[in-house]
Amino acid sequence: MADIEREAMEYDVVIVGAGPAGLSAAIRLKQLDADCNVVVLEKGSEVGAHILSGAVLDPCGIDALMPDWREKGAPITVPVKEDKFYMLGEAGQLRVPNFPMPPLMNNHGNYIVSMGNVCRWMAEQAEELGVEIFPGMACSEIVYGDNGEVKGVVAGEFGKNPDGSIGDSYEPGMELHGKYVFLSEGVRGSLSKQVIAKYELDKGKEPQKYGIGMKEIWEIDPAKHKEGSVTHTMGWPLNKNAGGGSFIYHLDNNQVYVGFVVHLGYKNPHVFPYMEFQRFKHHPIVADLLEGGKRVAYGARAITEGGYQSMPKMVAPGVALLGCSVGMVNVPRIKGNHNAMLSGKAAAEAAYAAIQADRSGDELTEYEKEVREGAIGADLKKVRNVKPMWSKWGLTASLAFGGFDMWCNTLFGGSIFGTMQHGKSDADATEPASKHKEIDYPKPDGKLSFDRLTNVAFSFTNHEESQPAHLTLKDPSIPVSVNLPKYAGPSARYCPAGVYEFVQEDGKEPRFQINFQNCVHCKTCDIKDPSQNIVWTTPQGGDGPNYPNM
Repeated sequence: MADIEREAMEYDVVIVGAGPAGLSAAIRLKQLDADCNVVVLEKGSEVGAHILSGAVLDPCGIDALMPDWREKGAPITVPVKEDKFYMLGEAGQLRVPNFPMPPLMNNHGNYIVSMGNVCRWMAEQAEELGVEIFPGMACSEIVYGDNGEVKGVVAGEFGKNPDGSIGDSYEPGMELHGKYVFLSEGVRGSLSKQVIAKYELDKGKEPQKYGIGMKEIWEIDPAKHKEGSVTHTMGWPLNKNAGGGSFIYHLDNNQVYVGFVVHLGYKNPHVFPYMEFQRFKHHPIVADLLEGGKRVAYGARAITEGGYQSMPKMVAPGVALLGCSVGMVNVPRIKGNHNAMLSGKAAAEAAYAAIQADRSGDELTEYEKEVREGAIGADLKKVRNVKPMWSKWGLTASLAFGGFDMWCNTLFGGSIFGTMQHGKSDADATEPASKHKEIDYPKPDGKLSFDRLTNVAFSFTNHEESQPAHLTLKDPSIPVSVNLPKYAGPSARYCPAGVYEFVQEDGKEPRFQINFQNCVHCKTCDIKDPSQNIVWTTPQGGDGPNYPNM
């Protein structure tokens, strides 16, 4: 589409993604210079529509950005009051005491929040400072300058036909140019992926690792509600099939977040992460809590889990990667929003200094230095071995050695293990189906557990059906010729929205079907497909889930 003529708009900084990282960057830029011309482009129908996070928020990030957030009325109002960890068996549980855990695992001083609502509030603060925010504007292309630097993005392209040709109502969108472009797209962003590949930003780094996080919001019996209660579990139902665990957070208004994370490095292609989540809710401690309640929302999102050793280089000429585009989640704490905010603040300060010094378009090396050597790096370095220990040694050993390693890093600033490697990517970790047994999952009962398509309706997902599918195949033959016979068609299971189907009709060869209308933009397919044949791209702006308060 390089021959399409588009109008261009010039900004000081163009920010892709209105999540905590992008909005923090926008706010900080305007704090530093009220005349700085900043635009934020958000593919969701509104700010917050595509935000899904646990979330227990460590306020250190927003403290650094806006110390007066309490006075300004931020929707951060439910402090954590109790913190419990359990190891689950199929019918029982064992409480893990809090006292042996390193201080970094303590949730005292943290808050249970809806990050969607926090981002909506942050957007209001940004707009009051003069930031332009355009929701419903998906960014479909990177624009490069004459010297190979990132110059801007293409946003707001609409009206292509399903085959990709130009439709009658085609709108070419606009080029938005900036002295710097910040990519804060979240996990596995399509533009971030291109930039990482073009500039080889991941060269010499450990492969990024991921999990799939699924979440439901429930309204429960007020008699069972404990505002400020935080519970995490490990063990059943995953056991040895995969790493992962659950979270149960009691926020206000008798609502509870019930979530489940499955690490995507699992070997057995028969693992069905969504059904593991549904089975989990039948454990007595969860079933008793949810009985008499009702589910009001559902969603899913991939999580970056590689940590310190998997962070790619974050800068290239004219561009910086922020937040989960880099991968700043502290896995044992199950927290990354504070680091996303700190990264946005650091990128803004580096860009401001570069613009003031007339160094526009160069690499923001000071940003990368601050991330790796400052508070973010310190947070992630302490826990860098927990994920590879879990992957290599299993849950029980990783709890013991991981806890010991975190204490060593906390007390002595180092680890006897050094920095452990992750090894294979999550796609490469998938083994042939012939090496594993199928897993028999109970049928959802429609009360506690639900089929995928019923649950997807509670994500309020919508895609205009006349556009090209945003899920593309490098080779259309591979799903049936390779993935089905070798891996038992894992895309039919790893997708938490039922996008992929192998359709078997009498007398015909199996057919691979992509129901892109169901997609909740989790990116799991782009990550876990063992043939790395599925490519996630942005649909037209405004499409996808419409999360109310995830």
